[in-house]
Amino acid sequence: MFVKLQLDASCFHLLGSTKIIPNIGISVSPLEKLESINNNRKQGVVKTPNGEGFKKRFSEVPRLTRGRTIGRHELKKQSLVQNPDREKRENYWDSGGIVKEEEGSEKFRRRSKDAVVKKVHTKCSTKWASYGGCIPAILRALDEVKDLDEALKPWERDLNNKERSIILKEQVSWERALEIFDWFKGKGCYELNVIHYNIVLRILGKAKKWSYIEDLWDEMKVKGIAPINSTYGTLIDVYSKGGLKGEALVWLARMNEQGMEPDEVTMGIVVQLYKKAGEFQNAEDFFKKWSLGEGNIVSGSTKMESALQSHVCLSSHTYNTLIDTYGKAGQLNEASEVFAKMLSEGIAPTTVTFNTMIHICGNNGQLEEVTSLMQKMEELRCPPDTRTYNILISFHAKQDNINIATNYFRKMKEACLKPDLVSYRTLLYAYSIRHMVCEAEELISEMDQRGLEIDEFTQSALTRMYIEAGNLEKSWLWFRRFHLTGNMTSECYSANIDAYGERGYVLEAENVFCCCQEVKKLSVLEFNVMIKAYGVGKCYRKACQLFDSMERHGVVPDKCSYSSLIQILAGADMPHEAKSFLRRMQDSGLVSDCILYCAVKSSFIKLGQLEMAEELYKEMVGFDVQPDVIVFGILINAFADVGCVKEALGYVDAMKRAGLPGNTVIYNSLIKLYTKVGFLKEAQETYKLLQLSEEGPAIYSSNCMIDLYSERSMVEPAEEIFKSLKIKGAANEFTFAMMLCMYKKIGRFEEAIIIARQMKELGLLTEVLSYNHVLGLYAICGRFKEVVGTFEEMIKASIRPDDSTFRSLGVVLLKSGVSKQAVGKLEVATKRDAQNGVQKWVSALSYVVGVDDCEYM
Repeated sequence: MFVKLQLDASCFHLLGSTKIIPNIGISVSPLEKLESINNNRKQGVVKTPNGEGFKKRFSEVPRLTRGRTIGRHELKKQSLVQNPDREKRENYWDSGGIVKEEEGSEKFRRRSKDAVVKKVHTKCSTKWASYGGCIPAILRALDEVKDLDEALKPWERDLNNKERSIILKEQVSWERALEIFDWFKGKGCYELNVIHYNIVLRILGKAKKWSYIEDLWDEMKVKGIAPINSTYGTLIDVYSKGGLKGEALVWLARMNEQGMEPDEVTMGIVVQLYKKAGEFQNAEDFFKKWSLGEGNIVSGSTKMESALQSHVCLSSHTYNTLIDTYGKAGQLNEASEVFAKMLSEGIAPTTVTFNTMIHICGNNGQLEEVTSLMQKMEELRCPPDTRTYNILISFHAKQDNINIATNYFRKMKEACLKPDLVSYRTLLYAYSIRHMVCEAEELISEMDQRGLEIDEFTQSALTRMYIEAGNLEKSWLWFRRFHLTGNMTSECYSANIDAYGERGYVLEAENVFCCCQEVKKLSVLEFNVMIKAYGVGKCYRKACQLFDSMERHGVVPDKCSYSSLIQILAGADMPHEAKSFLRRMQDSGLVSDCILYCAVKSSFIKLGQLEMAEELYKEMVGFDVQPDVIVFGILINAFADVGCVKEALGYVDAMKRAGLPGNTVIYNSLIKLYTKVGFLKEAQETYKLLQLSEEGPAIYSSNCMIDLYSERSMVEPAEEIFKSLKIKGAANEFTFAMMLCMYKKIGRFEEAIIIARQMKELGLLTEVLSYNHVLGLYAICGRFKEVVGTFEEMIKASIRPDDSTFRSLGVVLLKSGVSKQAVGKLEVATKRDAQNGVQKWVSALSYVVGVDDCEYM
């Protein structure tokens, strides 16, 4: 269980708004942009040679792009007023005091670094302006002027370490950053310390330029620039985010070899690395050993309690990471323990923390904990953000609490939070699978008003909604809306074809297929789902024709194409056609197992064409496709059904030679075979194998054994199986009937009559064969009233009597003194008119036995 949340709001500073940038996809992972540890603790900040704190290493490089800077529109307008000649104006640029004098001239006029530029064509962002001093002008110059000597000439002698760090960090292009870095090195008058290398390593890592990173690392060794904790942290981070987990761990090992212990930020990066790889135990072990300060932190394990009781002071970001890691690993108690530790340390939970805990509790049905967490958010003035509501909407939708999910959507708006794409998509999907058309259309209208794009997954889900709601016209209009934009992908077309095809709307599926063909986006996906649609609609010839047309459209059939068509044809009792496509598939080298051979063989066997099934088996083996137990089981069962002992046992031997163990299906088939040919010993040995199996013998096999025993009047073994089946509640009508026959055969009529009564009490008299056994028993025993009563029940149950029934009734009449000629006349009358004939039998029986005529229909 989760720890109960006993929070004292007075122990935390009141939190302001903690809204975070909405993310596409419901994720409660801690923010990728690392929080500053310095905000939560005063110690542990590694000082660098230029006096910068370690946290600055993790500042993200702003993704500035041309044309997206603030204030550019206003500056352009002002420039147009000063220089009406648009083409000439474009030749002027500002680099913090450098102005081009005239069009085509290579001469420049230097101004003071702080001078005001008259004609401005700026790309300065708010971020640049916030630096103050000469930095904005330098960055503008670097952005506008390709030649570095020209761009940096006004400040060449005055750049300090911090300014060089900012210049490098603000570069968007890794090539430009490397060019500037090389320029600094080439001047020979600048001190380039480890922080500068860290910045460039991070830029190269983001660009995935791994060979450049190795070169820069070698350069550091040559120049004697020793890596610091943050250097290794940077390398571990970029390799991890670049998807190179192994290489990231190599850098961690190198760090360990240097006797350096990762700081908290680096530890968090490694935990995230393991978490993304799904290696939750490794993530947990790494954190535990780090928190205890053990030497070798790359491997090993320790106890969670010890780790949490260590004196390491963690940031809220680290706690969030750990909680999320345990949550994704399904370790609910551990996530709760970390959360409790966070609270006991006086670390105020952030919105991210609450989101993570709500997500974990919600996914595990902990409704009370979710409610408690929401209350604590309110107490701590930590307002829910869009992601919080998205989690709640998703959770309640999955729990089928659609009204509550809708209510949270409304509350989000009331809290002045705009629902994002995730909000709409989550609720739209929930509405679509419940066929809530009106509610879905209302959301769609809102999205259209806000200009929010409906993704393809939601589009196809809504198509299905209209189809399943029986509104084909709206479903088609909905599809056309997206088709006409020209932006639908092949996957989306296939999803829409499948939506129609699964419900048997073949014509509509064909229309979507044609639309896809119009925009020339046909792929193997569309053909595969269209073939499937034809199969559902029983349009088998069309499925074959479509398959044959694939190559004309430049599409090569894949394994799924062949598999779908072959199974469709086999299931439609068209094994010959299926076999033809199976051979083509074999020629294409796409057959890797015997599954499709099984399907086609089963189809032949169903039609009674055992020779064709055998021929296909030989063909399969000839192609070196190894048969499995199922293949042998199908053939053994087929020959067992027709009593072909030699062929069936031949496949049993082949299965043994292949080293395949028998299974219950095989054993049950063999018992069926042995029963038909009367092989008692073999049947007994096989039945023992079934008894030793985990599943145990099937009721059919047990009945077969009772049949074999009753044929030989082996009462005790038959009774043993019968008793076992009754205890399990598995004995059926056939079981009781066989025991009745056995007792009748050996003259134990009392036991037989008891069985007959039990069959009636248990409602196991439903087949004409069972009634005949009971009627025959009563007739032999002279229980004529029971014969008449049973016959009456038989007629009321609409069970049609057969010749065996009338033979038993004739015995009663003959024993009661009726002549053979009279009985013969009754038999002839029944053949001429079954209804009147049966009535005459009842009247005759009632008269001679001395009971009233029954009413029957």
